Amino acid sequence: METPDETGTAATPDADAGAAAETAQETAATGIAAMDWAAASAEPQYRAAVVDLLGALAYGELAAFERLAEDAKLAPTLEDKAELAAMAAAEFHHFERLRDRLAEIGEAPHQAMQPFAAALDGFHRQTAPSDWLEGLVKAYVGDSIASDFYREVAVRLDSDTRTLVLAVLDDTGHATFAVEKVRAAIAAEPRVGGRLALWARRLMGEALSQAQRVVADRDALSTMLVGGVADGFDLAEVGRMFSRITEAHTKRMAALGLAA
Repeated sequence: METPDETGTAATPDADAGAAAETAQETAATGIAAMDWAAASAEPQYRAAVVDLLGALAYGELAAFERLAEDAKLAPTLEDKAELAAMAAAEFHHFERLRDRLAEIGEAPHQAMQPFAAALDGFHRQTAPSDWLEGLVKAYVGDSIASDFYREVAVRLDSDTRTLVLAVLDDTGHATFAVEKVRAAIAAEPRVGGRLALWARRLMGEALSQAQRVVADRDALSTMLVGGVADGFDLAEVGRMFSRITEAHTKRMAALGLAA
């Protein structure tokens, strides 16, 4: 995603996150990360972790489709409504790719998604936007935090799964759209900025807590992340990962014209 900064040039917090992930991949492409799916999936615990990961991503994409379709109803203009509808369609295409991949590797997509439904639904209930602008900020900030986390994980996956995960994390156009609309709203009414900054900080906390809960509840996934399989993170790297995610969040807030 590219977002305009105050000078009109392109600020790329998501590109920065992607670059950090690629750098990590270059230095850590050993073990599972150097294998394809056929070889890597011979390890049962790794296979279970990938099924969890794809299930969580698939449900997240399905929820994003539903949320953008709902947000389209709040859009102030027909042009905005059409833009959000197109983004919702792109999210559903991402969901279809994940669903089809789960079926391809012999897993029932609905069963893979089910363990994550309650946590993700709970997150969305707790962070239901009160208006159009809060919905834009939620999709931009909240979804980007999740994407950053999955990109960090992706560099330690087998090559086939990594390619798929990175592809479905591609921006649907929401970043530029959200930045333009939010910055215009703040320019028209500066008081809006304070409210949206508080909202974005709440989203940051809720998103990180939700991600931690999801991982903690799934043994295979948590084992993979802390080094049991797939060259997982050690504790020091976990700290650096969350520092990178926080830094990217701060850049996104600046792109929106909000204080982190």
